[in-house]
Amino acid sequence: MRSIISRISHCSSLIHQNRVMISSSFSSQTQTHIPAPRRTSIKLNTTDNRITQLHNLCNQKRLKEAIQILNQIERPPASVYSTLIQLCCQNRALNEGKTVHKRMRYSGFLPGIVISNRLLDMYAKCGSLSDAQKVFDEMSEKDLCSWNTLISGYTKLGMLKEAKKLFDEMPERDNFSWTAMISGYVRFDKPKEALELYRMQEMSLLSKLNKFTVSSVLAASAAMGCLIIGKEIHGRITRAGLDFDDVVWSALMDMYGKCGSIDEARSVFDKLVDRDIVAWTAMIDRYFKDGRREEGFELFRQLMKSGIWPNEFTFAGVLNACAAAAAEEIGKQVHGYMTRVYFNPLSFAASALVHMYSKCGIVENAKRVFNGMPQPDLVSWTSLITGYAQNGQPDEALEYFELLLKSNTKPDHITFVGVLSACTHAGLVDKGLEYFHSIKDIHGLTHTADHYACIIDLLARSGRFQEAENIISKMPMKPDKFLWASLLGGCRIHGNLELAEKAAKALFEIEPENPATYVTMANIYATAGRWDEVAKIRRSMDDKGVVKKPGLSWIEVKREIHVFLVGDTSHPKSKEIHEFLGKLSKRMREEGYVPDTNFVLHDVEEEQKEQNLSYHGEKLAVAFGIISTPPGTPLKVFKNLRTCVDCHNAIKYISKIVNRKITVRDSSRFHCFEDGNCSCRDYW
Repeated sequence: MRSIISRISHCSSLIHQNRVMISSSFSSQTQTHIPAPRRTSIKLNTTDNRITQLHNLCNQKRLKEAIQILNQIERPPASVYSTLIQLCCQNRALNEGKTVHKRMRYSGFLPGIVISNRLLDMYAKCGSLSDAQKVFDEMSEKDLCSWNTLISGYTKLGMLKEAKKLFDEMPERDNFSWTAMISGYVRFDKPKEALELYRMQEMSLLSKLNKFTVSSVLAASAAMGCLIIGKEIHGRITRAGLDFDDVVWSALMDMYGKCGSIDEARSVFDKLVDRDIVAWTAMIDRYFKDGRREEGFELFRQLMKSGIWPNEFTFAGVLNACAAAAAEEIGKQVHGYMTRVYFNPLSFAASALVHMYSKCGIVENAKRVFNGMPQPDLVSWTSLITGYAQNGQPDEALEYFELLLKSNTKPDHITFVGVLSACTHAGLVDKGLEYFHSIKDIHGLTHTADHYACIIDLLARSGRFQEAENIISKMPMKPDKFLWASLLGGCRIHGNLELAEKAAKALFEIEPENPATYVTMANIYATAGRWDEVAKIRRSMDDKGVVKKPGLSWIEVKREIHVFLVGDTSHPKSKEIHEFLGKLSKRMREEGYVPDTNFVLHDVEEEQKEQNLSYHGEKLAVAFGIISTPPGTPLKVFKNLRTCVDCHNAIKYISKIVNRKITVRDSSRFHCFEDGNCSCRDYW
């Protein structure tokens, strides 16, 4: 929205400046001097020379030297003051502007409406609204330009109450008046007031619609997500025959996109004659925000062929989408393009690269990009620390945190989430507690709900439930769902049924529709052999219409995504996959693998439980990857849920038997299996 508003403000201000900057050759007719005594011709020649010299200095932008000449002219004409004030305004030179204004008063010069308006404009653009208001109040005569200048100054600084008071007092208004107020409301997140003012304008019939006003109103509709009003405005400007230039088209596209009508936004985008990179980036970003990543990536490919160069906003948006979708191949292609066109290593696109590689589990690439940054920003530090933590390299994560502190970069609360996560994944309880307390005691930050969830996760996983409960009881805020879920997860690991029921009760109150709580409690009851409680959980889910989220696992082979469900037989190679798993299972047992049936939710015989475990989605995906790629090829499998204990143990054996590096990214972290071991060290 802010890019739309900046376009509107820029175009609208150009029109306004034409009113303020009336030619100085005419302005002298409206200014008056206190009568002065006659001068000699020699004196006149000296004054003329100084005036000429002053104008030359102004043309050369040598403001301070010009003001020194001003002090040597006894009674400067209006053209001198007009030129100097204009230069002060252009340079945002408030102190020099005040000096000129003071000299004006001292010399006895009485400014007319044109120079008064220039003074107003200078003070407003320099942000000194108190001086601007004083000039305005002292003006014996005011025109529409005077009112508009002061209103525009107030709106640009967010002083909307003062602007509205002036607006209401205006004897007459024009399009600039309406646009200044409406765009001011939009710029400072008051879209409702902007739309109300638009209704006033529409009903008053005092002002004809123009593209600047319309664009501001469309931006207000976008901010409120009000599609009906946006479509109404679209229809009205179409009927009015308003010229559709890029400002209006961009505002329409932004409105439809933010109101959720992506297809209509794309229709508007396709009608743009001269699409600039702002329009391309906005449309691509809108696809990503709506979850339509493939269409976003496809439009980005079209941009690459269009001859228009992406900017850092474009790159950052695409890379963040790659991070969210773990689309590492596309991310690598974008990185390659950025390298060819030489991107700025100081830009936030570089930070987005670090984030993308970290989220895709390619931490070495993230580190390489990071090391190439002259001055890594906090986002890059945090992304790398979190990437190491999630990829089972907690020592490296904590090492980079210490380097961050030595670099005099101040960590924020997100950085500490990464640090505490590293301690959690490594089981470094005491170290984690030390970092937790340092957040407030050393770094002067406030503990957030995320910090509490991390430290409870750390304590619960290690079985230190008493300490966890003590911290919860002293929290300054109410525990959220993430904290209770962390506590429940620790209870599942250690079989703490009593505390698990307490955590589950809190979760049922916060989000009764979340199936994860029901499933975890059913697992805990099943492990304890309390099948009657498992049955109650199932009945409760049925009664409330809660459906367990299906576990999905997928793998990319030869640029094609293959998705697997539990017991899936729909894949074209299903027969070969199951046969290979059968043979692999025998080898695994010979190596010492024993299926972990503790969390199978069926009160059936042990043999049936083992069979249920054999065809989990991640095992099917791994098996397909092995039979579809050359020996030794690393595999990467993705899963939408947390990987189960048995699959985790099984893939360790598989990695050793087939001599492959197998990476599994589940809902919380990366597991890197190699030679029978996992990067999480069985602590996850």
